Amino acid sequence: MTFLHKMLGATAALAITAGVAAAEPALIYDLGGKFDKSFNEAAFNGAERYAEETGGTYRDIEIQSEAQREQALRRFAEAGFNPVVTTGFAIAGIMGEVAADYPDTKFVNVDGFLPEVPDNVLLINFQEHQGSYLVGMMAAMASETGTVGFIGGMDIPLIRHFGCGYAQGAKAVNPDIEIIANMTGTTPTAWNDPVRGSELAQAQIAQGADVIYAAAGGTGVGVLQTAADSDILSIGVDSNQNHLHPGAVLTSMLKRVDVAVYDAMTAGEDLETGKFLTLGLAEEGVGYALDENNAELVGDEMQAAVDAARQQIIDGEINVVSYYENDSCPVLNF
Repeated sequence: MTFLHKMLGATAALAITAGVAAAEPALIYDLGGKFDKSFNEAAFNGAERYAEETGGTYRDIEIQSEAQREQALRRFAEAGFNPVVTTGFAIAGIMGEVAADYPDTKFVNVDGFLPEVPDNVLLINFQEHQGSYLVGMMAAMASETGTVGFIGGMDIPLIRHFGCGYAQGAKAVNPDIEIIANMTGTTPTAWNDPVRGSELAQAQIAQGADVIYAAAGGTGVGVLQTAADSDILSIGVDSNQNHLHPGAVLTSMLKRVDVAVYDAMTAGEDLETGKFLTLGLAEEGVGYALDENNAELVGDEMQAAVDAARQQIIDGEINVVSYYENDSCPVLNF
């Protein structure tokens, strides 16, 4: 039984139909597409696992614009889907408003924030800075140039949260390491621009970066491809992206969106709502990926060092400063 189990007790036209079984869940992806190989795809994998293991069914939708968020929420609720699971911070505020009109429907959001959580809403957040600290250590240990890179998606506090943890981990290994940080953009299109991701990666490589961490959704696909083509290492995010370029992806910072979605759907109408749920290293909500695609890159020494730091963070011996604490990062300027 996972920690979440213990705690939780048609595309553009939005063609959502009525007549659904009372407990059938629904999933609304964030902009960027279901198969972004990162955040949204992790949510999809969790829903697929739910269907495979329980025999249940679910409905999902890929929204194409900001305006479709509320429309999708209302149509799913009116059609009787329960719970309605959403991904991405941008839908949280709208979801909070819609939830008040459908008190018998339970709503879940992964990554968002509300000042007050409605009784029928569950907000699931992650301690991304903790997992990013570990992959930052790995980046510094693997770097031969003493320069590593970070490429974020949309420039928001959440992504700076990733970058801040990464920088702290890298600095813990090499206090003199140089960290180059770039954001892809300031609008939601930043999540799905692999061409721009490639351009930013090329610029960082020109400045000496030989390991680049991409926390940018679908944009990261371009970063990982360019890194592999340039014979340097990359670090994936959210889903395990090691397989995209075996032997060239050092690791991936896992953010278990898949488990959050799976457990929410499995709980169904028994889902515990009206609260925040925050998952970090201790709850296995974040971590790093190790498999046959990167085992030789990591090696025993690196793994031992990172696993030791992981336990020290859990035990409180290492404090990874959150970007949210002061809206700034002590070791990285964005």
